[in-house]
Amino acid sequence: MNTKNIRISVLDQSPVRKGVTAEQAVKETIELAKYTDQLGYTRFWISEHHNTGSLAGSTPEVLLAYLGSQTKNIRIGSGGVMMPNHSALKVAENVRMLEALFPGRVDLGMGRAPGTDRLTAAMLNPSNQFREQDFIEQLYDLINYFHDRGDPQKPQSRIRAIPQVQTVPAMWLLSSSGESGLFAAHFGMGLSFAHFINPIGGPQAVAAYRARFQPSEDQAEPAASVAIFVYCSQDEEKIRRHQALMDFRFNQFEQGKGIVPVGYQDIRNVTYTVNEQERIMHNRKRVITGNPEEIKSKLTRLADEYQVDEIIAVTITEDFNDRLNSYRLLAEQFGSPQ
Repeated sequence: MNTKNIRISVLDQSPVRKGVTAEQAVKETIELAKYTDQLGYTRFWISEHHNTGSLAGSTPEVLLAYLGSQTKNIRIGSGGVMMPNHSALKVAENVRMLEALFPGRVDLGMGRAPGTDRLTAAMLNPSNQFREQDFIEQLYDLINYFHDRGDPQKPQSRIRAIPQVQTVPAMWLLSSSGESGLFAAHFGMGLSFAHFINPIGGPQAVAAYRARFQPSEDQAEPAASVAIFVYCSQDEEKIRRHQALMDFRFNQFEQGKGIVPVGYQDIRNVTYTVNEQERIMHNRKRVITGNPEEIKSKLTRLADEYQVDEIIAVTITEDFNDRLNSYRLLAEQFGSPQ
């Protein structure tokens, strides 16, 4: 695939680095959005996580309203809104307000997981049953709200999502297993596969999505992307330290210890069991690191494997300037991504 045809986007989780506050983490997300807008990135998505001290992004719909005011060209969106935590009507109203403010620039990326542990999810939405059918019905309702209609046999037909605006957001389903890809195909939505969560089965899931895609009134053709952890640097020692930190974070999370802000000096002497080392090797498939030329080659190969023309980069670094620099080097390798 010609690298000039590969678009590069951002998924940011407002990571709380060691030694900084959550307020500073949010300010860094704002600065990153403004910076990647200037660099010509295609879209800037932010995530929804709850009850974790290491990620400050809990309310994408609130932060997006500010990010839109601070940027000019980049698309802004959720990566994603975790639908089990919300009513379809409230999601529709939140996103319609964003469309009123920034028409034609808004992406609604949606996830089927709660973005947290089950206890917290129950507090966010006490009626949540984690049923697949509930998610499907939410998608039906959302589409109807965005088009000011509804099944005459249902109460939703008498309700309008306010404000009533003329534009409809681009709708994407996020998937790390492939099942949501089938829903995206059925509803005629875009699909973004979270390779940074699950590095297995993604190309097959995207192929199945394309094969089953049914055009909708909002989207005539399938649209797919892949999201992956990326770190680009010209400093080999920084690359090595970054990978060591990612290894540690994955290991802590898989053992149920949560993810706490740490620096390289905190973990440089950590040793791992044989089983932990095996998991580390598996989880390294979720991350692409290297110098600019290596990154260009690896990401181009990933795009070919998935048969997509858009890669969404997730970058978490110990130093914020390294995060900015990584996105700058990435943009330089792929030209003007838009």
